[in-house]
Parts: sequence; structure tokens; C-alpha cells
Amino acid sequence: MNYVIIGNSVAAVGAVEGIRKIDKVNPIVIISDEPYHTYSRPLISYYLAGKVTQDNMYYRGKDFYKANNVEPILGVKAQHIDFDKKEVVLEDGRKISYTKLLIATGSKPLTPPIEGVEKQNVFNFIKLDDAKAIEKVATRDSKAVVIGASFSGLKAVEALVQRGVNVTVIDIMDRIMPRVFDETASSMALKMLEKYEAKVLLKTSVEKILGHQAAIGVLLKDGREVPCDFIVLAAGVRCNTDLVKGTKLKINRGIIVDTMMRTNIPDVYAAGDVAEGYNFIEERNTEIPIIPNAYKQGETAGQNMAGAQKIFDKGFIMNSMPLLDLSIVSAGVSAPGEGITVKTIYNQEKNTYKKFYIRGNNLVGYLLINDIDRAGIYTDLIRRKIDISSFEHQLGRDDFGFIYLPKALRSQLILEG
Repeated sequence: MNYVIIGNSVAAVGAVEGIRKIDKVNPIVIISDEPYHTYSRPLISYYLAGKVTQDNMYYRGKDFYKANNVEPILGVKAQHIDFDKKEVVLEDGRKISYTKLLIATGSKPLTPPIEGVEKQNVFNFIKLDDAKAIEKVATRDSKAVVIGASFSGLKAVEALVQRGVNVTVIDIMDRIMPRVFDETASSMALKMLEKYEAKVLLKTSVEKILGHQAAIGVLLKDGREVPCDFIVLAAGVRCNTDLVKGTKLKINRGIIVDTMMRTNIPDVYAAGDVAEGYNFIEERNTEIPIIPNAYKQGETAGQNMAGAQKIFDKGFIMNSMPLLDLSIVSAGVSAPGEGITVKTIYNQEKNTYKKFYIRGNNLVGYLLINDIDRAGIYTDLIRRKIDISSFEHQLGRDDFGFIYLPKALRSQLILEG
């Protein structure tokens, strides 16, 4: 028996630890095109802002591979998988045989079709190497354009303004983070960005990146020009399925897996951002690109690769996103839909915002800004599909807590832990 994992982020960590719960002996190989010890990608914005060092970004201690009998093959790209021979072919020609294989290649940046996007000083913002490259040009009083007011785009803005960079954010949509924010939430984020002197240009897009070899500015579709010293692309991410495209592996937007993280090919599993796992709120397979989900999927895959029969069917979207002066947590459904009622509480004086999405007798989503202390309780209500009909009107109260839950339910939750 030998296990091979392609990918070295949190899903891979979960898989190693899942395997070792069952199998303490047989070897594990981890393959990654990045040369680094397993690290947290969401922390690259804090690295760029100078708030953490590279050593602070590691998911596990330096002895993680040795302690778990893992052979890391880092800085080498997996080029091809021969599912019939059960081999992973690396770019340097080596062939790594497997008995059980996990594909955990994560996501990749979406490159917008903009003229000049290949120029120097145009960066993605998804990997540690991206942050290291931006760090070299993001000097105080330099000028940056961030294309995309997405989650990663705003985290790039946060890091850059903290380095003293003059930032302009450009997005084609009419509000910030439109998949999560409504107009009120977007307005709160806009005010905060303006406080830090970041310029935000909405309802427009970049026609062309100006400059010869290096970017010196952007031309907008409305004819305006925005000068800059460098550009950060943050137009979104996609499942990184490049390695398995054109093979017999079933792919939609990501690799399709069942609740045991099995693909359609025997002994091949997928987990993390590259997989389309079961979203229990939407009751269908979707991408769920968040760290806790990736770990649980990886752990489930690892245990099953080692012979267990574990199921993970509680995946759903959840994001926790401090952004300069705003604390933001969202989970589950983030937009109105058929059969969904919405409850909002906006306290302009306290600069807090709460929004709840309710379907039938269940809470199925929420957005909290600057009042996030009870996020864990709301998440628990979603995850456990608790009937909230008897205390629905209490949701969002400043003192909301388990005391508002029916006594029988409180006793049940205490017993379940």
C-alpha cells in the first residue's frame, strides 16, 4: 500500500492526518509545484502587510512530514496521471506509483481577457510567491490598481494600504463582493475603504493595460486612464482541474466526488477547492472553497483511502473576513431566493449589520458585520438544521444566545457537545 497526494495545502494535511488515524505504517508521498512547507494561503495578505512571517504561515510544524512518514516532493509539478497504470508522471520525468491517490490541487486564478495582461508588474494574488513578487514593488507611495473587488481583491487592498501604497480598485459590478454583500453591506465597506484613501471605481472595467513591457496604467472602457506602478488581478478563482482535463475523470466545474470523497475512478479521491462536494444547504454538489471544508474533505478522503467508511455531508460556504476596521462573517445562503425570507438589522450608529436567510423553519444563511460574537451559534443552527420557529423573532438581538433556545433543545445540544 502506498498513498500519493497531489497538493500540499490544508486538504493534504487533513488527508495525511486522516490516513494516520487508520494506517500508521504505509508511506505517503505529497507532490506540489510549490517549494514550500504546507502553509495557509489566506495568510498571504498578512504576509504582504508585514503582519506575519513565512514561518508563522505553516499549518503544521516543521517535523510534520517526518513525523507522519511522508515523503514531500516539493517544487515539482505533476504533469500527468496514468489511471490505468496507477502512476503520477512528474515534469522531471519521474513516475510515482500509487495504490490510493488523492487529488487536492486547489484553485487557480481566473485571468480576465484584458489586452496587455501578460505585461511585467501584473500579478495574481493567490500563492505565497505572488505575495513575495508584489512585496518587491509595493513601496510606500507607489500606485497600485486592483482589478476585482472580490474577497481576495479586498484582502490585497488591505495589505497594500497598510504598506502605504495608493490603491485604486476597479470592478464591473455595482457593489463590492456582490455574491455576499447587498447594497447596505457594500456601502459600509466602501466608507471604510475611503477612510483608508483607497479609491473604488465600480460599474466599469479595464479595456487595456498600458505600457510597453511593464504596466504603467490601465485604460477603462469609459475612456478614463488610471496610472499605476503595478496591477493585482483578483477577478476570481476556479477549480484547478488542469491536471485531469481530458481524462476519464468526471469533472463539472470541479472534480465530482461522493460523500466519501471518491471520484468515478476506483482508488482515486479528490478534496478541497478542486472538488465539487455535497453542499447540504443547497442539497447538491458544489465547490465549497473554504478551509474548514477542505480539511474535513481531506480528512474524510484520507480515512477512506486507508480503509474506513467515513462520510462528510455537512459542507457549506462560510467566510470569516476581517477587512481593515470591519469584522465580517458570512455562512450559507447569501442571496434571496424562492421560499427564503430575509431579516435585516442595520444599526447605523454602531455601524453594525446583521442579515439572516430563513427557509421554512430553518436558518440557512447569515451575514454579520461588526457584531460577530454569535457567529458560532448561528452556524450551529444551520449545521444542525434546528427548527428556529419558536425563537426566530429573537435572531439578531444583541443578547441572543442559547438562553433563547427552548429548554429541551438546550439540553440536547449540551448532551451532544
